[in-house]
Amino acid sequence: MDVAKTKLILASASPRRVDLLKQIAITPDLIEPADIDETPAVRETPRLLAGRLARQKAEAVLTQPHIKTDWQDALVLAADTVVAAGRRILPKAETEAEATTCLDLLSGRNHRVFTGLCVGSVADGSLSLRVIETRVTFKHLSKTEKQAYLASGEWHGKAGAYAVQGLAAAFVSRVLGSYSAVVGLPLHETAALLAGRDFPVFAEWEKHSE
Repeated sequence: MDVAKTKLILASASPRRVDLLKQIAITPDLIEPADIDETPAVRETPRLLAGRLARQKAEAVLTQPHIKTDWQDALVLAADTVVAAGRRILPKAETEAEATTCLDLLSGRNHRVFTGLCVGSVADGSLSLRVIETRVTFKHLSKTEKQAYLASGEWHGKAGAYAVQGLAAAFVSRVLGSYSAVVGLPLHETAALLAGRDFPVFAEWEKHSE
């Protein structure tokens, strides 16, 4: 694959993932969100779910007719984040009741965040997949803290009802592993997978020397 012509398609509409890529001076050439069913399968573990969803998101974009026709020299980057308390997969909270359940499960405990990461080639359809595990510890949450956080509304649509880079940072006492993976995209692994596919990860770094 010609490095000079390699393009990057991000299979996500998440502004967090766009911002994380910008942190390492990568700007996607195309944002193409993948529309897939994210319902866990029966007895599916959190790790397997994160990997499966990342792979399916990449495949959904790779097989789009306009992608196959107009983006032959591109790579597709897809990711999905799953928050788990034990083997229990926590939802992307849509109601205050769901958010309350998540906070109760996370309060004063360690939990795991699994981030599936998949890079695929439009040219040949080949995929590279990794799943990154990060352990996060929450302080014990008081009734007042829970009520204040619920009132903020920031939990809405967030896996496990929180965003580590948001207000809930006040609850996180420890992160063991990749912080950026908990935000939504593990940058070390992303850079490694892209570089392994001859994407010019460091091409723009000289512009950040000031």
